[in-house]
Amino acid sequence: MPVIKNEYQGRKPDEFRILLGLEGYPDSRNIKTYIEKSNGYKALEKVLKGGMSSEDVINTVKASGLRGRGGAGFPTGLKWSFVPKGPGEKYLITNFDEGEPGTYKDCYISEVTPHSLVEGKIIASYAIGAKKSYIYIRGEFHNEIRWCQEAIKEAYAAGYLGENIMGSGFTHHMDVYSGAGAYICGEETGLISSLEGKKGQPKLKPPFPAIKGYLGKPTVVNNVESLAVVPWIINNGPEAYKKFGTEKSPGTKLFNVSGPIAKPGCYELPLGYPLMRFINEDCGGLIGGKKLKAIIPGGSSAPALTAKECENLTLDYEAIAGAGSMLGSGAIIVIPEDVSMVSVLENLMDFYAHESCGQCTPCREGTGWLYKISKHILKGKGTKTDMDRMYSIANNMRGKTICVLSDAAADPARAIVTKFAHEFEPYLKG
Repeated sequence: MPVIKNEYQGRKPDEFRILLGLEGYPDSRNIKTYIEKSNGYKALEKVLKGGMSSEDVINTVKASGLRGRGGAGFPTGLKWSFVPKGPGEKYLITNFDEGEPGTYKDCYISEVTPHSLVEGKIIASYAIGAKKSYIYIRGEFHNEIRWCQEAIKEAYAAGYLGENIMGSGFTHHMDVYSGAGAYICGEETGLISSLEGKKGQPKLKPPFPAIKGYLGKPTVVNNVESLAVVPWIINNGPEAYKKFGTEKSPGTKLFNVSGPIAKPGCYELPLGYPLMRFINEDCGGLIGGKKLKAIIPGGSSAPALTAKECENLTLDYEAIAGAGSMLGSGAIIVIPEDVSMVSVLENLMDFYAHESCGQCTPCREGTGWLYKISKHILKGKGTKTDMDRMYSIANNMRGKTICVLSDAAADPARAIVTKFAHEFEPYLKG
């Protein structure tokens, strides 16, 4: 188990401000506030006027150990390095679909510090040689769309976007594209399909987007949080970033906490932070004297963990994986003792059955059957055979589809059916 570093033992989450340093400032979204209070666009200046090559930028991000914050945790700098070097049409796309239930960290970044995203995108685009980038954002996020558009407009007016930025010879243009609210478009190839005006369905890989992506050109798709932290890393250096977190999970991460707790919300924590200390102390514990039954640690696709499994758990990629779940998007869903896990399962399966794009048979049929059976059980009409059938269906869904939506439904179903089997008994007829 990772050990919490001495330099932040006993300290509170608001002392770990890399991304949320402007939280609480009036007009935090304004470019003037960003420049004056957060060294805004200093990292871009360091890159473009300080003689950093694209390779220097990639190596700096690699050295920081930054891992993608969208859910998979793939090393960000390594992903950038896959793009072919040299001239040619290339694209950077920000994945701001944020459709994972329980997740709202990217929305919060756009609310507090949208210029961190814009600056991070320009730096990342310079690193991969992209003259054009998009923010692909969920269509229902009306405020967030406006905040991103306003930040881009301010960046153009200040000369941070457009032709020959800072006289460096680097040109970059940026747009916002709103999707239609499909969960499947959070998968990078489905997102690219949607951006191209096609049905938002994932594609087989290889070829990977870094070789053949948007419009058939080399493309990098990065999460909002992954890009928004890049300016801090450039300004402060990779070693400063690695002072937070663990050896394999460096830096800080945003965690969204929901459920019947005293202080739900979005928190920035160093990776490796103790889960139950966070819930009980920083979030104020469960309200009304409720007791903890389970926690979903990384958004709805992460398998639920029992209260016992959470006791000594830390919030980092390796520890959560070791417990049989995943850190995912960092959306922590707290489930109290008075909530039926049968109801939780039915609710989750309803969502995944609705959001399956239908392209792959195991997912299209499997999610539908998991929802139908869980609903049947919740109505008190199920049998022990239904329990076995659900587990069998879930097993046959894993690893057999183009994208991982099928796994995202199967893994939570298997965890709940296995760990909370006793809760199903009152609902079964025999």
